[in-house]
Amino acid sequence: MAADPSDGRDLAELRERIAVLESRSAPEPRQHRARSFFAVLLIVLAAVLTPLGVVAAWSRSQITDTDRFVATLAPLSGDPAVQGAVTDRVTEAVRQRLPITDLLNEAAPADRPLLDAALGRLGPALTDGLTGFVHDQVLRFVRSDAFAGVWTTVLRDAHAAFDKVLTGKGGGAVQVRGDTVSLDLAPVIAQVKDRLVANGLGLAAKIPEVHTDYTLVRSDAVRKAQTGLRLLDLAGLWVPVLALLCAVGGILLAVRPRGATVAAALGAAAGAALLGLALSAFRAVYLDRLPADVDQAAAAAVYDTLVRYLRAAVRMVLALGVVVALAAWLTGGGRRAGWVRHLWREGLGAVRRAAAGLGLRLGPVGRFVHRRKAWLGWGAVAAAAVVLVTWSYPSAAVVLWIAVVLLAVLAVLELLDAPDEAVHPGKATAA
Repeated sequence: MAADPSDGRDLAELRERIAVLESRSAPEPRQHRARSFFAVLLIVLAAVLTPLGVVAAWSRSQITDTDRFVATLAPLSGDPAVQGAVTDRVTEAVRQRLPITDLLNEAAPADRPLLDAALGRLGPALTDGLTGFVHDQVLRFVRSDAFAGVWTTVLRDAHAAFDKVLTGKGGGAVQVRGDTVSLDLAPVIAQVKDRLVANGLGLAAKIPEVHTDYTLVRSDAVRKAQTGLRLLDLAGLWVPVLALLCAVGGILLAVRPRGATVAAALGAAAGAALLGLALSAFRAVYLDRLPADVDQAAAAAVYDTLVRYLRAAVRMVLALGVVVALAAWLTGGGRRAGWVRHLWREGLGAVRRAAAGLGLRLGPVGRFVHRRKAWLGWGAVAAAAVVLVTWSYPSAAVVLWIAVVLLAVLAVLELLDAPDEAVHPGKATAA
């Protein structure tokens, strides 16, 4: 039987139409390249903005939250190096203002020549003895629980002026002079005066009100830091929000959204890690450039205390980025990710079947979870996200615990996923 030529023409026409439809449905290479370019640009921008957002959120929390500010610097009251530096500073301020010459004025006129001669011979020893006595009393006070309370009071009074430090105005309990940020120790000296009087040094009662400073930061970068922190303070929480929007925009524009999610999460984690490395590098440079008369141990303790919540934020973003990247990878279509999911389902399925073999029947619960498992899973993810966002100051431990709890919830959903044939094996056999 001869072949009909029209069949060949029809087949060729059909192939031509299929090719046209496929060319229309597939995105143009230029469109792919443009989307990929802007997706990469937004993800890189999100990674760059991440450390700036972390610093902006940290600086804003120090300005707007008094309790946070106090919690940041309160541990300094218990640091031995800081206690020693405060003791030396307060002792020197008190010694300079002790009215030793009032001893002559209080003596009888006939005794003044003898007392003057005695003080002339014993002056250095008397001064050293008074200095040692004052130093001992100050050190005892600084090491007591009362000092922690006074230190907290100083910090609370200083918080009102802390924003002036960032704007460069100074004033209040926090002073900015040139390249130095210092804290006024007047309340500490007032407590020391009372302690000296109570321990027999009545001359201390005549010491006037003394304002002396304890240096928190001394660096030629203070002015530059003021400018940078001022800009970040004005930006407020918009910088981290902008970083998040850039990441989301890059993911939505990407040709492969799941891979872009992994890249965005790891990019944010890398940005946070670079900030952590920068803090450590700046610490070494800052301590190396301090004047020779500055206590290195005390300066290191102050620096570490000032940035400890900033470092905690760095660890939190790093942990969050790794968790999100891992979750995006595990839910992807890769062979290794599929193998991990297969092990997950098979392992939990074996536990469920073992429980069913022991007589456990899930009934309507199993059927409901089977029908709604996807919605329930996404609901658990949304709940975890809400908890993380509404947590005042989440840490890396908070992120990891939320991830562990979410994983446990998903495991429970997998265990409860029992369709009719699993819950009623007898019906499945009869069928």
